Order: sequence, then structure tokens, then C-alpha cells
Amino acid sequence: MGLRPVHVNIKAVDASVVGRFWAEALGWVAYTPGVTTYVGPPGGLVWPDPVVVGMDVVPVPGRRTAAKNRTHLDLATTSLAHQAELVARLEGHGARRLDIGQGDVPWVVLADPEGNEFCVLEPRERYRDTGPIAAVVVDCAEPRAMARFWGEAMGWTVHRETDDLVLLRAADGTGPYLELFRSPTAHTAPDRVHLDLLADLGGDKAAEVARLEALGATGLDLDLDQGDVPWTCLSDPEGNAFCVLALP
Repeated sequence: MGLRPVHVNIKAVDASVVGRFWAEALGWVAYTPGVTTYVGPPGGLVWPDPVVVGMDVVPVPGRRTAAKNRTHLDLATTSLAHQAELVARLEGHGARRLDIGQGDVPWVVLADPEGNEFCVLEPRERYRDTGPIAAVVVDCAEPRAMARFWGEAMGWTVHRETDDLVLLRAADGTGPYLELFRSPTAHTAPDRVHLDLLADLGGDKAAEVARLEALGATGLDLDLDQGDVPWTCLSDPEGNAFCVLALP
């Protein structure tokens, strides 16, 4: 039946603070239906949202390490004025600028209140219809190989492909891109950011997990205390964590 991303999962010591920050960043609302803080469009909590890739901020006891996350978000803007306004507003809500060796570029690299990296992009035609999240960007050693895995996993279409960068997007042309970017960064610590996937309506989670494992995914225990939970944690062929969820 296939899988689709339903939210970006971020671990945080103070999930409510980080959730409110991301609600401000995306122009959405932070909802707290339980222990996690979900960030999605205004108008009431809808999960799974039929269109939007939301955000789920999950409380954890330990702060992140100094290692850079291999997964981050790129935020879309509609004009240079919008970009400048968004950066200034987020700095007022606790963001700070980062130098990760990007040099003189037209986008701005920031960190959220707990240090998770993200970029506020200058306006680009490619992202005019993605919504506030332009792309989920994953650093990897072999973008083409990773694109084969993720393309098969979600049925997404390649929009651009080079040795250093592959862009995929849902076949219906909606939502953010998944961008696989060549980087020498070693995977030395668990990421605080990962994708959560959900089987299409009527799909079988166990069958989807088996299909992913046949494609090269491996099992992963993200939390030794998670116990009996309705999701399955996996890692892609380069060790990036993700979870396959079940409908409640």
C-alpha cells in the first residue's frame, strides 16, 4: 500500500518550549494532546493530517550532544523581506545563528532553543507550493543509493539527481521535498530529528516493516525504556533513524 511521512519527530528536554518555537517558525499551532507536543495547522488538532507533514516534539531526559544532527529542516519564504522578518522573529523567540562552514550563502542557518539546526531559505521557485517546510534534508555518504531506498520506501519521485544531491517529492507533487545531501559528517551520535512514517489507509504496518527491511532497513531501539509501543523503530541503510507508526 505504501508509506508517507506524517511528521518530523524532534526530541527535546522541554517539549512545550520547543513545540511553541516551531509553531512560531511554521505559522502553525502547538497542541499538547498527551506527553508530546504536536505542531500542525490552526483549526484544531487533526492526526493524521491528510496533507501536511506536521511535527511531533517528544520529551526526553538528556540534552543533545555537540554533534550536528544529520537531519534538519529547510523553511520556505516568499520574499527577501519575508526571510529577514522570519529570521528576526525567530531570534526573538530563542533561535541563534550558526556557522557550520556554510560560507557566504543566501540562506540563514539557525538553531532552535535546544540547538537543533535548521535553515531559513531565500525565496526559491521550487518551494513556492511546499508550505512552510520546504524540505527535510538528510546528510548522507551516498545520495543516489539513499534515494533508491527512500524512493522505494515511500513511492516518491526523483526531481533532481547528481552525485552530491538528490531531491525527491511525493508523486502527487504536494508537501515538502526530501533532499539527500552528500556530507562527510560521521554518524557519531543519535539524531534528535527523524521522520515518522505511516502506512496508507488500509495498509498493514507489519507488512510495511518487512518490506522496508527487504529494502535494507534494520531494526533500531531508539529508547531502551519504550516498552510495548505501537510503532517500530528502524534505520535506513546509512543508519538514520525513522519510525513506522500505526493508526490509533
